Amino acid sequence: MKLELRGITKRFGPLVANDHIDLTVEASQVHALLGENGAGKTTLMNQLYGLQHPDEGQILLDGRPVSFSRPADAIAAGIGMVHQHFMLVPVFTVAENVTLGVEPVHRFAGLLDRRRARREVHRLSQEYHLDVDPDAIVETLPVGLQQRVEIIKVLLRRANLLILDEPTAVLTPGETEELFAIMRSLKASGHSIVFITHKLKEVQAIADTVTVLRAGRVVGSLPPTAKDEELASMMVGHSVELTVSKQPATPGEVVLAVDDLVIEGKEGTRAVDGVSFELRAGEILGVAGVQGNGQTELCEALMGLRHVGAGSVRVSGRDLTNARTREVLHAGVGYIPEDRQGDGLVGDFTVAENLVLDTYDRPPYSRAFSLALGTVERSARKFVAEFDVRAQSADELVRTLSGGNQQKVILARELSRPLALLIASQPTRGLDIGSVEYMHRRIVEERDKGTAVLIVSSELDEIYALADRIVVMFEGRIVGVRTPAVSRAELGLLMAGADTGTAAGAAAP
Repeated sequence: MKLELRGITKRFGPLVANDHIDLTVEASQVHALLGENGAGKTTLMNQLYGLQHPDEGQILLDGRPVSFSRPADAIAAGIGMVHQHFMLVPVFTVAENVTLGVEPVHRFAGLLDRRRARREVHRLSQEYHLDVDPDAIVETLPVGLQQRVEIIKVLLRRANLLILDEPTAVLTPGETEELFAIMRSLKASGHSIVFITHKLKEVQAIADTVTVLRAGRVVGSLPPTAKDEELASMMVGHSVELTVSKQPATPGEVVLAVDDLVIEGKEGTRAVDGVSFELRAGEILGVAGVQGNGQTELCEALMGLRHVGAGSVRVSGRDLTNARTREVLHAGVGYIPEDRQGDGLVGDFTVAENLVLDTYDRPPYSRAFSLALGTVERSARKFVAEFDVRAQSADELVRTLSGGNQQKVILARELSRPLALLIASQPTRGLDIGSVEYMHRRIVEERDKGTAVLIVSSELDEIYALADRIVVMFEGRIVGVRTPAVSRAELGLLMAGADTGTAAGAAAP
């Protein structure tokens, strides 16, 4: 299927989200749509899928003009969309999710034909190497397999053009490679794919052509062989530093001491099983590992958000084992959680209100039994400017900001007070290249001020770029400590739980 978009324009009040966009996706092609958060990529595809309607312009499929008033029209025309946030019912099986709304029924009785539903899922799973169990309950599946369920859903509805919206945002490196293999299989079978992303390496690995959007406009189309610097500068409108510039660390006194920590997981298992390490002032310790190996539980326990079953946590010599979160914050610990919307922000609060969530009860923001609203407002304007938060004003609701700007609000809040320790879990997940560059620079600056920094990331590039030391977690344990000189092959083996034959003490400086 060949897709042509001609002059597509979409306005939201005074904001022009898409400005006369022209785009052509050839049959059997992976066409990457590259751009920063807020560039207009998802808005454009929502119009193609019938979720929104263009104010101007024309959509053509195989040369024929089409107009979609709802997603059902787009599906009938052979278009399928896999959203960044999956549209699955957690307690249903894979087969039930895939056939929801198009359930096969017995010819005479009119009852749901579960056997036929399972057969259809199994057939598509085998044909496109998706390897999903039709009877599995969706909530028990890892994220990578849930995404495959979404792909099977659109294939069952006979989609010839697939829209994948930020499909790798929540995937591990291994799951990303598996997704790319699936995309190659789909392309070989004649499907066209629009691949929305902001990750340069992924574009180069899978795309046939790349169209770059910036501020709602097409700024150019390039082959995937284009240089990183060229693609990055087109995305953000200026040259971008793609490597983290930092001097060697000069570690000081021990700030964080974790000793034989045990945290209970689900059904009597141990999410964290006897973890010990030290982190010193002025250094960055990177925690590498496939997500789901205890990293989330470790961070939550350090912040007083999860109960510690055994072991101890000390910050600057002070025992904070099972301390309340407010006590941890007051001890000089900053926290960037992995789920910025669920755990880091209150969406219906303003930017200014979110900036004082840690400190609203202390001077200069607290005055007797009320907030010093003038001080809150002035401080918010200062930090919005200092941290380059792209908001109309500090009174804007934080849920209306792009992901990158929401993350900047969290960063500004945590760095607006003196810190002994900064814990950053997946700090750049889902961010565009400009926001990633900014986050990395501010984290390194914080280290250079003497703050101890703990980075948890499933992105190996991020671990290599930031960490002065690397610990690897597997099944709740630290299985190795390395320097950033470690090879990717060795780090990958450690992440998979393999014995590399070179031991290292977890508390080694």
